[in-house]
Formats: sequence, structure tokens, C-alpha cells
Amino acid sequence: PYYVDLNQNLFLQASLHSSDPNLVVFVDTCVASPDPSNFRTLTYELIRSGCVKDPTYSTYYSPHSSVARFAFNAFSFVNRYPSVYLQCELVVCRYNDYSSRCYQGCVSRFKRNAGS
Repeated sequence: PYYVDLNQNLFLQASLHSSDPNLVVFVDTCVASPDPSNFRTLTYELIRSGCVKDPTYSTYYSPHSSVARFAFNAFSFVNRYPSVYLQCELVVCRYNDYSSRCYQGCVSRFKRNAGS
């Protein structure tokens, strides 16, 4: 566990350990939950499909493409839950493959009309 005060900036870093230097790491989705085994019922989205959902979420420069750095303000799920758990989905792509998911940024998924 990592202990922080409310509204304190929480800095995170995800590193890819590979012998291939031509890989890029992209933070696609990060969701918070008070329950470490349930990220569907009571959740809070920080970033979804590359689209920032929390106004305190920000990305930071990394000198290495295999490292993703980001931060957000610490928060709580009401007073009933003393802990917040984070689940993030990262994507690994080839460096300079501009058609890959890593270079698309925010992807809005529109719902289709289910009618005729």
C-alpha cells in the first residue's frame, strides 16, 4: 500500500522491461475502485480509451518510450472506504508505428443505433 493525503498528487510510472528498444508504452485506461476484486460496480475512471476523465489526471514527459509517467490527485470513495485500488491497462506498440493504438490518443467509441 501507498499512503497519501486527500488531494495530494500521486505520481505513477509504468516501465516496460524488454530487450527490444523499439517499443512504446501507452496508458489506455485507469480505473479506481474501493474493492480490489471488483472494478465494475463502484468505480471512478481516471482515463478511458486514452481519453482523460479526471481533471486532475496528467501525463508527464519520459526520456524513454518504454516508460509511461502520469499523476492524479488522491481521492476517497465517500467515508465508508478507507482504501482506493487502481487498475490500469497499458498498450505496447512499435516505435513510430503511427497506425498503432499508442499513437491514436483519445479514441471515442460511439454507440450504434440498434434500430433498423
